[in-house]
Amino acid sequence: MGKIVISENVSLDGVIQDPTGEEGYRFGGWFNQIGDKDREAWAKVGFDEALGAEAFLLGRRTDEWLAARWLSRSGEWADRLNSMPKYVVSATLEEPKWTNATVLRGDVVGEVSKLKQELAGEIVVAGSIRLVHSLMEHDLADELRLIIYPVVLGAGERLFGETIDRKPMRLTGTRGVGDSLVLLTYELVRGA
Repeated sequence: MGKIVISENVSLDGVIQDPTGEEGYRFGGWFNQIGDKDREAWAKVGFDEALGAEAFLLGRRTDEWLAARWLSRSGEWADRLNSMPKYVVSATLEEPKWTNATVLRGDVVGEVSKLKQELAGEIVVAGSIRLVHSLMEHDLADELRLIIYPVVLGAGERLFGETIDRKPMRLTGTRGVGDSLVLLTYELVRGA
């Protein structure tokens, strides 16, 4: 059975909106304010995560954004990302932008549940905040990997929106990443 892993970059106060500043959000661009040592350590975490993943699960906009950045790159990380299986959740997408991708249409809960049954390893969800909210709401996520950035934005779209129920989690790992980032890993606790 597959394991859904949500992997996100997030501000200290839980904002995930516009980390690179390309969306024009007034507090965007916080990802770019880290130093070289942090960026190198972050890249190592991302590469290791890609090596350990069975597949990516993405929303349409994240598929487009990542494809635009990775398809033209070369090297081990790019080769791994471009070749690994990807599943794109979308009601409107006909052709995914990224290579080796399959569109999942229809009922998100049903499609992702089926995918978890079909795959045996980690299914990593990056970005894709609407998809993340749906996965969390329907108890389909198994693990959260959050890289925390040392900035408080005070406003913006947050990782966790309102839910219909509590979502208990258990901390399973903490690790410094570079000089100022922290990787927190949580396991979702079922039936608590």
